[in-house]
Amino acid sequence: MSHSNIYHTVPEAEFYTPERCYITEIFNRQPNPESSIAQARVAAGVATVNHLLRDTAEWYYILRGHGEMFLNGTSAGQVSPGTVVHIPPNTPQYIRNAGQDDLVFLCICAPRFRAEMYEEIG
Repeated sequence: MSHSNIYHTVPEAEFYTPERCYITEIFNRQPNPESSIAQARVAAGVATVNHLLRDTAEWYYILRGHGEMFLNGTSAGQVSPGTVVHIPPNTPQYIRNAGQDDLVFLCICAPRFRAEMYEEIG
């Protein structure tokens, strides 16, 4: 039986991005423009590309690993399981995995993430 309010993630659909992390889309659908959820995975010793999301707020919820969050080019602090990071719209951001294992976190975007919102900061 299928329900229109229940969705299933396909973990095998993880893909590598030019942002230097792996993404699994959990919920990002056109009929639901208000928000999206993805899982990100950053390998040990890697920092994601400095970027911003135009007109989109974002929250990171750390599930595994340890890292350091950077907002507007400066350290916003250390992150570990249970940490929530709020990233206001149009804020340059990146995260660095400071641990020995993968850094894994949920990315919640409002409105939903679309590729045209992403802007790399040089």
